Amino acid sequence: MTTEHSGLVRSLSLLDITMIGIAAMIGGAIFNLVGPAMNESGPSLIIVFAISGVVSFFTALTYAELGSAFPEAGGGYRWVKEGLPRPNAFISGWIAWFGHMIAGSLYAVSIGDFFGSLLTSLGVAPEYGGIPLGKIIAVASIVIFTYVNYRGVSLTGRVGNGLTIAQLVIIVILIVSGLFALGFVNPNWAENFHNFVPHGMTGFILAMGITYIAFEGYEIIVQTGEEVKNPKKNIPKAIFIALGVVTALYVVFTFVFVGGLKPDVVGTEVWQYIGGYQDLGIGKAAQYLIPYGTILVFVGGLVSSIAALSATTFSSSRVSFAMGRQYNLPYIFSSIHPKFHTPHFAIIASGFIMLIMATWLPLEQLALVAGVMFLFLFTQVNWAGINIRRLYGHKLDYGFKIPVFPLMPLIGIFAKAGLAIFLLIYNPISWAIAIVWILIGFSIYKLYIAKKEIEHYAPLVANIGPQQRKDYRIMVVFNKKTIEKLVTIASSIAKSKDGEISLLNVATIPIQIPLSMAHGFAEPVMKSFDDLKTKPGFSEYRYLVRLSHDTTEAILATAEEQGINLLVMDFYDLKNNRKLLSLTTCDIMGVNIKKEFEKELSHIVVAYDKGRHSDLGLEIANSFSNSMNSKIRIVRGVVESPEEERDILSRINEKMFDLDLKKVPVERIYPTSMDVTKDLLRNLNQDPEIVIVGAGNQPEQAFSPKTLAIVEKSKYSVFVVRDSRFSKIRARYFWSVIAPRLKENRFIYKIYRMAYGMVKSRKGATPHEDYFEPKM
Repeated sequence: MTTEHSGLVRSLSLLDITMIGIAAMIGGAIFNLVGPAMNESGPSLIIVFAISGVVSFFTALTYAELGSAFPEAGGGYRWVKEGLPRPNAFISGWIAWFGHMIAGSLYAVSIGDFFGSLLTSLGVAPEYGGIPLGKIIAVASIVIFTYVNYRGVSLTGRVGNGLTIAQLVIIVILIVSGLFALGFVNPNWAENFHNFVPHGMTGFILAMGITYIAFEGYEIIVQTGEEVKNPKKNIPKAIFIALGVVTALYVVFTFVFVGGLKPDVVGTEVWQYIGGYQDLGIGKAAQYLIPYGTILVFVGGLVSSIAALSATTFSSSRVSFAMGRQYNLPYIFSSIHPKFHTPHFAIIASGFIMLIMATWLPLEQLALVAGVMFLFLFTQVNWAGINIRRLYGHKLDYGFKIPVFPLMPLIGIFAKAGLAIFLLIYNPISWAIAIVWILIGFSIYKLYIAKKEIEHYAPLVANIGPQQRKDYRIMVVFNKKTIEKLVTIASSIAKSKDGEISLLNVATIPIQIPLSMAHGFAEPVMKSFDDLKTKPGFSEYRYLVRLSHDTTEAILATAEEQGINLLVMDFYDLKNNRKLLSLTTCDIMGVNIKKEFEKELSHIVVAYDKGRHSDLGLEIANSFSNSMNSKIRIVRGVVESPEEERDILSRINEKMFDLDLKKVPVERIYPTSMDVTKDLLRNLNQDPEIVIVGAGNQPEQAFSPKTLAIVEKSKYSVFVVRDSRFSKIRARYFWSVIAPRLKENRFIYKIYRMAYGMVKSRKGATPHEDYFEPKM
């Protein structure tokens, strides 16, 4: 939970980071996205902005809490890394990086449009060498602000503050002019709002999608975490001030522009006039509100876009810097300039990609793609925020905590997911681009990044076992006292599922010793496997040894790397490990072994509650029945209404049918007191048998009180099972479906064979998974 010193300097004040957030939220959007959005929603754009502000508030609460608890570069990516399974962290960072760069490209294109329009109105040629003047200006602006960020945050902050103040002055002038028109020029202004939602809810929500990029500024504020003074107080304050100011400005600005113009002067309904001119709509409308209004809007759009470009260049580089520091991008991204104390490589790389994007997509499409990206990111951040509070809440020093937790982040999740799904239906290309970027990132992660990250945080020093791999994979975590019994359990399940078994032992290294210097610690750990290998049948297993400062990280890394489906370990090694239980993507079975274990194996009892974990318990029991002819019985403490109990019994019968398990009568136990656990234990403790119980579905504890009571008070061995929703999702399953299709394509297969031939000739590689001998 601690962060190494990054080399960044805390030089930004509350004013600086508030201005960064306002600059990013206003950007050029208030001048060039109001027109396209109004074309979809009409005058109801006022409500669109208000609702967007409210919807953003629920996620802003999560950002304020986590920004105060983790004042570090990386923002949403950093928190997803703490609160969600390992692949989510990389994907969230990948999304955030791309989203910020798209936003920067959007603002660069806006600069080109505004400045280009000004220059062409003064007689400058609209293109040079076939390249539009706007594109040339966009590229130049990215180069300039990449350099400004490269030189240091103090310079970035001073430039950004000046630009933000200038854009606010221009916006206030336009609002005052609109209010004057409402009061003295167009007394019948209310008639402009009669056709309030001309295109219905479709247009209303599509307008939210177009303008949602305007409300992602709190993600940029938290990126300053390592460079802001007193972050625990200043980050939450900056988030709420910026969001409140910007939402109010958008609502009032839109209101005065719709109400201030006279339809008979512009020749049509005001919203149609502004929307018809798309990104130039506000500029065209401003000429009717104030002398030289069009020029003022162009200048305001130019200044706003420049300020937003500066802010997004800053934020995109900080995301990639944080990812480099965590080995989720090449480590060079984490390098700090010795003189300017800036992440210089991350800044240059982000600027270069923004240059490419600025010449790629049209303005409105850029906004929609960026909006979808940030919706994906914010959904994950809210989810991570809930998990982090449960995992580390009592350990963190918060400067702000979300009220009515977890309702607020849950509302944020549903709101973001709902808007994202709507955009999928009505603008699928925005999702298509986002999904392509995610698939590219996931491929890079699986093929390169995951290996590099694991090599750094939990290097594998031994991987000894059969070369051929099986689809169903079980991993047993080494415990000297119980390892043989754990392997007996795992082998029974593996036999039934035609699976394989891996045994993991972790050498835990003191934090002050670098892992690169800790190979000596692995020798006694490897020797712990020597006796096991000599036992009958144990030569068929895979033996893994890792070095790590954190045993949990090593287990998580191995489960992901090896594609594990079921993790088996001693219950008391698992009992208080909330991080492992929350972040692993495989099923887990914690085993509490008692004295009569061998005698108990012939009889299995499943204590069935209504959760998904109990279904996994039935699967495990069925495996023992198939491999060891164990007799099964099912017991259920009746605590629900008769209707719910009937539904639960139907679910049990359906599960037995799916497993092709001979129907087993369900023994219903009716409570004789307020605590059904006592009655369950009375039934479970009659004869030697293994008890399988679900972990429970409680929100605040690793295991339910009922589960813990059964483990502690049962006279016989207990298996506590926890079903993961992700255990069935494995990249190799998708590949087994896709690969045959690709092989049928001669061109693709020919490229594959050429690449494989080159690798084989250079490295003597095999087409199978790598097989490592012990490395010491």
